[in-house]
Amino acid sequence: MAITSANQLELLQTAEAVAREKMIDPGLVVDAMEESLARAAKSRYGSEMDIRVSIDRKTGKATFTRVRTVVEDAELENYQAELTVAQAKQYMENPTIGDTIVDEVPPVEMGRIAAQSAKQVILQKVREAERDRQYEEFKDRNGTIINGLVKREEYGNVIVDVGSGEGILRRNEKIGRESYRPNDRIRCFIKDVRREPRGPQIFLSRTAPEFMAELFKMEVPEIYDGIIEIKAVARDPGSRAKIAVVSYDSSIDPVGACVGMRGSRVQAVVNELQGEKIDIIPWNEDQPTFLVNALQPAEVSKVVLDEEAGKIEVVVPDEQLSLAIGRRGQNVRLASQLTSLDIDIMTEEEESARRQKEFEARTGLFMETLDLDEFFAQLLVSEGFTNLEEVAYVELDELLVIDGVDDGTAQELQARARDYLEAQAKAALDNARSLGAEDSLIDFEGLTPQMVEALAKDDVKTVDDFATCADWELAGGWTTANGERVKDEGILEPFGMSLEEAQKLVMTARIMLGWVDPAELEADAEDPEEEVEGDAEA
Repeated sequence: MAITSANQLELLQTAEAVAREKMIDPGLVVDAMEESLARAAKSRYGSEMDIRVSIDRKTGKATFTRVRTVVEDAELENYQAELTVAQAKQYMENPTIGDTIVDEVPPVEMGRIAAQSAKQVILQKVREAERDRQYEEFKDRNGTIINGLVKREEYGNVIVDVGSGEGILRRNEKIGRESYRPNDRIRCFIKDVRREPRGPQIFLSRTAPEFMAELFKMEVPEIYDGIIEIKAVARDPGSRAKIAVVSYDSSIDPVGACVGMRGSRVQAVVNELQGEKIDIIPWNEDQPTFLVNALQPAEVSKVVLDEEAGKIEVVVPDEQLSLAIGRRGQNVRLASQLTSLDIDIMTEEEESARRQKEFEARTGLFMETLDLDEFFAQLLVSEGFTNLEEVAYVELDELLVIDGVDDGTAQELQARARDYLEAQAKAALDNARSLGAEDSLIDFEGLTPQMVEALAKDDVKTVDDFATCADWELAGGWTTANGERVKDEGILEPFGMSLEEAQKLVMTARIMLGWVDPAELEADAEDPEEEVEGDAEA
């Protein structure tokens, strides 16, 4: 086609029609047309030429121009789009580097191939503009619930019409064996909105814990108004869920408000979630109390919390064990997700047997190492002594409270404990040296001889080796594999090394070796945002 006055206005009319249909700026469509016409002109005049097209936004007239740029002699590469200062003097009086010479060229006749190419450019630009518009519209709706219509299903993924765009509900984000037909109404949680070079940008979910929280917000006015807050949600989608709530108004019962009159509020959420059973639990700042609530309907006899390890032991009556664990471990798993703690459940009988075993082990330790009779060793364990270090370095007064222990006996006990510990340390040090541990590691402050021995057994024999260790390699940690938490044993974990202590020791070694500048560490500490980003990347 030729660009003539007969179809000049058609360009603008077409641009406006496309813009209205796709709900984008008409100017973007005109820009795409200019680029497509310029590309067609280059195929006619030569691809090395810098051909530009300008379409008048009022009349639709397309102006074709050739642009040449003034460059230095040494930089002249493209003779069609560049020229030197000397060459430019025949077109202008005082040309300088960077000046441009613009000449109008005749419009081009667009053949079938050129027209098809132009159409592809316009469609591509329109698609990009449409995606940008969709992203701008939905980016602030991330984390909210949206209603849509099912358009089609592709390989188990559901494509949802959400008004002015399309979202995708992936197969693993559907509840159970949900199936949908075209034009079915569907309610989803907008899990993520991100720019993608192609394909859907709105990622939907019906299995996200936040979906349940948002549904309760819609059904319970007190949550919407902020009187009641949802503190935690754990879900086994389509089967069972637990939600922890707290009320900031003492006159309002958070559980009752969420349940509603005759269960009307919670039932509305259950119906939306395909019959998912929901336990509504009162949240409590005290973690053991919160855990007891989270394990409902099971009754709990005793809770032992290990804050450093993030682990908790729960003792339940023998007849309550299966109820506390739940079918396929569901109840304890959801309670663990809700409280963010590793829960170890045992019966009263198992706990009693374990305590008896620990008592006997500690009694045997004191009998063997301190040369005591069984009765005296049992006295020490009964008073709360668990290891030799406590006996060796505790205040003398704490030993004197034991029946039958006077000053002389207490001093003798401590002397025996210290002699044994010193002998152990010497043996560990000798073994570490025989394994190749160097003095730089042996003399490193914060490491005991037994720790050095354990490190040497793991082929960590110098401070350089130690500085390359990760904190979790030393203190141990947890990783998630196939949806289950797996324990990673740390080299120094048997010695009670915490993650924070490991981090401090490793960083001290790196500073000592000159690998890390202490000034940089101080700067990072002053800018916690950068530190968080770094941790996330690690």
